Amino acid sequence: GGWYCFNRENCDTRYETMRRLMSSREWPATRVGTGILSSQPEENPHWWNANMVFIPYCSSDVWSGASSKSEKSEYAFMGALIIQEVIKELVGKGLSTAKVLLLAGSSAGGTGVLLNVDRVAEQLEEMGYQGIQVRGLADSGWFLDNKQYRRTDCIDTITCAPTEAIRRGIRYWNGIVPERCKLQFKEGEEWNCFFGYKIYPTLRCPVFVVQWLFDEAQLTVDNVHLTGQPVQEGQWLYIQNLGRELRNTLKDVTASFAPACLSHEIITRNHWTDIQVKGTSLPRALHCWDRSLHESNKNGKAPLKGCPIHLIDSCPWPHCNPSCPTIRDQFTGQEMNVIQFLMHMGFDVQKMAQQQGLEPSKLLGMLSSGN
Repeated sequence: GGWYCFNRENCDTRYETMRRLMSSREWPATRVGTGILSSQPEENPHWWNANMVFIPYCSSDVWSGASSKSEKSEYAFMGALIIQEVIKELVGKGLSTAKVLLLAGSSAGGTGVLLNVDRVAEQLEEMGYQGIQVRGLADSGWFLDNKQYRRTDCIDTITCAPTEAIRRGIRYWNGIVPERCKLQFKEGEEWNCFFGYKIYPTLRCPVFVVQWLFDEAQLTVDNVHLTGQPVQEGQWLYIQNLGRELRNTLKDVTASFAPACLSHEIITRNHWTDIQVKGTSLPRALHCWDRSLHESNKNGKAPLKGCPIHLIDSCPWPHCNPSCPTIRDQFTGQEMNVIQFLMHMGFDVQKMAQQQGLEPSKLLGMLSSGN
């Protein structure tokens, strides 16, 4: 993950300020794997012993680009090609004998999984490795092309409405989208395929979608800024509505994990085992998914009992799930509990209790216990 840039100006700025996202020159020689990349069973109960390959992001194109440096552009965007080359190289390093290849990514990398998972499967088939099951795990990359809370002109990556940024980006990167998705839209409308709910129905490979219902990156591009000022009622309604819209787009996603938290990215965080939806943790849900795919390959049986893979919070506001990661005040760095957070957001406990027909003290009790 690491956002993107979509024109000469904001790519120049990115190169000046975030060079590690544009060049491998200053990358460290080693990194310690965390979360799903950890080799410690306590931190990564299901896949600690797997072969893992980490591909850092330096292409700034949501892993979609296929353009080399030219007269016209100072920059090369080769996200899609980087993945193909890595797969080619890994085949000689043991991938050829794998049973399963899980392509996983967070944020821009999560969207990159949706854009590349079928292409990786086709590439392996063409190379003669039909036996490898290719699957995707998309974390925090399922964005909505919704209306911004406050419309702004498309000046930089952060303020630009997601649809407009991607529309410009595709042209700048010479971005590739999967053929099956492309066919759903008319020419020039390929940007639609960067949005999870539009590309997902066209995918052949199984994909597990992990998405916070109140994703911080989504709120940022929607111009909802939760710093310092209490949130106005309009913003608060917008945030709740965002959760509802996101929940709707996930209802037909077979395998999903969507906690009602305000956060961004999870699979490489070392606390990724702590978050639960309806009493099930993410590693457990992924394990159930793994088993269900294994079983369905054998005999097309019904889902495994007591092993859920479609987990979406139904409570309506940020952090109504008690297992959400701790929130910190962005200015003071102080940790906040749910009630402090809601008050910080300008949440009116009296009024909310009235609307729900409850005593304020009862509502606060419910909030802090997460019911």
